[in-house]
Amino acid sequence: MVALLDSMEAAGHPATPCLVASNDPNAGGLAKAAARGVATAALDHKPFGKDRPAFEAELSRIINDHGADMICLAGFMRVLTAGFVTPWSGRMINIHPSLLPKYRGLHTHARALQAGDAEHGCTVHEVTPELDDGPILGQARIPVEPGDTPESLAARVLVMEHRLYPAVLRRYAAGDRTPVTLP
Repeated sequence: MVALLDSMEAAGHPATPCLVASNDPNAGGLAKAAARGVATAALDHKPFGKDRPAFEAELSRIINDHGADMICLAGFMRVLTAGFVTPWSGRMINIHPSLLPKYRGLHTHARALQAGDAEHGCTVHEVTPELDDGPILGQARIPVEPGDTPESLAARVLVMEHRLYPAVLRRYAAGDRTPVTLP
């Protein structure tokens, strides 16, 4: 999230941040965004129990009240339903720590190591109702090194996420869906 905010400060960037929201009231990104003067909102999903539509309706209200015209997900660890995703079709992107379509969902680094993959990385994709399945907008690849652990692999992938996501956002916000590829 901070990498996205940093990139949007550059002259000529086609996007402007209007809100950083989280379902975790203690998310560190909220304080970092507020320190930059970006509006923040915390909507804890727990009080909604299993009522996802109610949580998503309130989240939609908050986002719309801030005038957002697109959503960049980063570390939002809730599966969003089609009822939330569909109205944002073509206007919501996400970063995922694997080379999609491999390893949708969780534990991607451990799964890549267990599979004996020679490379791993991250993907920015459009969000669709299917989990981690939207059109790929960019990928960054890193080699899997001898002795890698899920933690060491995650740390190296995170460095690439901070490069890839801002590059994709710049293109995407300008209407360019050409995939970005980083070595």
